[in-house]
Amino acid sequence: MANFLMLASFFQEAADAATETEEQSVSLISLLMSGGPGGIIIIGILFVLLFVAVYIYFERIFAIKAASHVDTDFMTQIKINVAKGNIEEAKILCAKTDNPVSRLTEKGISRIGSPLDDINTAIENAGRLEIYKLERNVSVLATVAGAAPMIGFLGTVIGMVLAFHKLATSGGQAEMGLLAEGIYTAMTTTVAGLVVGIIAYIGYNHLVVKTDKVVHQMEATAVDFLDLLNEPT
Repeated sequence: MANFLMLASFFQEAADAATETEEQSVSLISLLMSGGPGGIIIIGILFVLLFVAVYIYFERIFAIKAASHVDTDFMTQIKINVAKGNIEEAKILCAKTDNPVSRLTEKGISRIGSPLDDINTAIENAGRLEIYKLERNVSVLATVAGAAPMIGFLGTVIGMVLAFHKLATSGGQAEMGLLAEGIYTAMTTTVAGLVVGIIAYIGYNHLVVKTDKVVHQMEATAVDFLDLLNEPT
């Protein structure tokens, strides 16, 4: 009987905890939605910015990951083919490998026979194009990281103005509970803006680090290829 009572008490506590969690989640949603039309519009804009930031981050991180994957034997095979004069074989190998390193190498191979300065210029131009592709839409994350907190703060300022306007028009007789509710509801837009801004800022910096690694990889490949052309025959 004692065990049964303990089991019943356990399930009752679990049910109470679940009910409390549900009430907290509902109150959070109602808090976000109780900021009036202006607050709801600001929160909606911030949710859109959050979706855009998350989408761009994952789209770019997968693209950069694919671009950074290079076969360790790629340059070795390129050196062997170029040393033997198998230029077409080297071009075919580059065409089969879809990443920035292979495209830079192919650009250099296609210029073999030209002065080294021309080859170096062609590789640099191709490298700028590859960097542009890697950094596509990344600047949007930086914009979201800077704009989201300001948009959230704008919602807070609007809410504060409305709250004090209510106090002024009531001749100082407004209930403090209603005034406080309007103020903390307005503050939720700042919190939401900061959360979105922090997420976008972290994502932007992570993408910058990943992109720099690919750029350094391309630079190392370009140096290896030019060294190969400078080797005595």
